[in-house]
Amino acid sequence: MTTRIPRPLSSTAVLRHLRPADLRAAAQLAAQATHGVIDITEGVHQAVRRRLGLSAGASAEQASGLTGQVYQMVRGVTRLVGWGTDAALGALLPLVDDPATHPEASPEREAVLAALNGVLGDRLQLTGNALAQPMLLRQGGRTLALNPPALAASLGDRVSPHLLLMVHGLCMNDTQWRWGGHDHGAFLAQAMGCTPVYLRYNTGLHTSTNGRELASLLERLVAAWPVPLERITLVCHSMGGLVSRSAVQVARTAGLRWPTLLRELVFLSTPHHGAPLERAGHGVDLLLAATPFTAPFTRLGQLRSAGITDLRHGHVLDADWQGRDRFAASDDHRVPLPLPEGVACFTVAATLAGRRGLLAERLTGDGLVPLRSALGQHDDPARQLAFAPDHQHIAWRTGHLDLLSSRPVAERLLTWLTGDRAPA
Repeated sequence: MTTRIPRPLSSTAVLRHLRPADLRAAAQLAAQATHGVIDITEGVHQAVRRRLGLSAGASAEQASGLTGQVYQMVRGVTRLVGWGTDAALGALLPLVDDPATHPEASPEREAVLAALNGVLGDRLQLTGNALAQPMLLRQGGRTLALNPPALAASLGDRVSPHLLLMVHGLCMNDTQWRWGGHDHGAFLAQAMGCTPVYLRYNTGLHTSTNGRELASLLERLVAAWPVPLERITLVCHSMGGLVSRSAVQVARTAGLRWPTLLRELVFLSTPHHGAPLERAGHGVDLLLAATPFTAPFTRLGQLRSAGITDLRHGHVLDADWQGRDRFAASDDHRVPLPLPEGVACFTVAATLAGRRGLLAERLTGDGLVPLRSALGQHDDPARQLAFAPDHQHIAWRTGHLDLLSSRPVAERLLTWLTGDRAPA
C-alpha cells in the first residue's frame, strides 16, 4: 500500500501550523546553525594556513590577530541579527496559531516537530529550545494527565485491566501509528478489549535516556490507573524497541512495580544490533576527516542526534555510550543484554526481498534495518537475542514503515497476544 505524499504548503498555510514559540525557537536554531557555518569556515581557513606553513594563530581551529577579529565581528553581527529577528517576531505573533484558542496542533506541524526532534532533539533540549518535545502519554491525540481523577475522566469506559502501550520509532510521534488507514493499537484494542495508550518522546535523545524516563513514567501511570492492572503489553516500532528494553532493565534494577505486570514485548523491525544507515553516516565522518581541508566539514555530519548515533549498534544502556566519543571509532562496546526473563518476547522483521538468502538477510532488509538485526541474530553468542522460533515472523516484500499498515502483521500480533502460538 502506498502512502500519499502531501503537497508542499503555501506560506499562508504554513502560518496556520505555527505557534508563537515555534517562531522564536526556529530563529534560535537558525542563529546556532549560522554560528556553526562560521566555525566551519574558520576551520578550513586555519587548515589552509597550516598546509602552507603559515602560523595557525590562537589554536588549530581559531584564527588570531586581524583575521581572528574579523571572525569575531561576523559572529557579533550574527548575534545582533538574532536579537533583531526575535524582536521582529513579536509583531508576527498575532498572525500565527495561538495554542490558547487552538489547543490541538495540526498533524503537519506535529510531523515536522517529530522529525526535527529525531535529527536534532538532543541539541534542542540542551539549549532549552521550545521545539524540544517532552515525553508524554497520549490517547486519541490528547495528553493524559497522570493523576487518578483526571486519568479516569480521560479514559472513561475505555479503561480495562490490560494496558497496551504503543512506542513509536525515530522521527515519528504517537499519531503516526495510524498509517495507510490502519492503527495496530486500535486494531488490537478492539479485538482484545485492552486499553491502548501511546507514548510520545524526543527520539533525538539517547535511547537509554528515554528508557530511564519511560520507566519512571510507566510507574506513575500504573499508580494512577483507574482499575487494578493485571497485564501490560508493549508494542514497539523500530527505535521504540531499544527504548523499551532499556526501560525494562532500568525498572527492574530499581525495583519498580510495573515490570511485574509486563507480560509481552513485541518488536516491529527493531534494530537490536544496529542499522547500516547510521554506520554509513559515520563512514562519511571518517571520509571527511581524511584531509585537513575537508576535516572541518565533519561537523555537518556530527549534527545528527545522540538517538541516531545510538542506532549504529543498537545501544540500550548508559554504559554502551557513556565516556566515549559517539563520533569516534565505530567499535561495538555494548554490554550484552538478553531479553527480559519471564516476559514473552516477539519480533517481526521485514525485508524488501521476496525470499530468504544473503541479499535478504545481510544486505536488503526493510530499507533501514537488516533482517538479522531485527531478528536479534548475532555472530557473537553473547549478543544473540533468544527469540523462540514461533515468536518470530518475517514480512516479505515489506518496507520499514509498511509494517505499520500491514494487515497480515496485525493478524500475527493478535495471534501471538491471544495465546495461539502458531508457527510463523
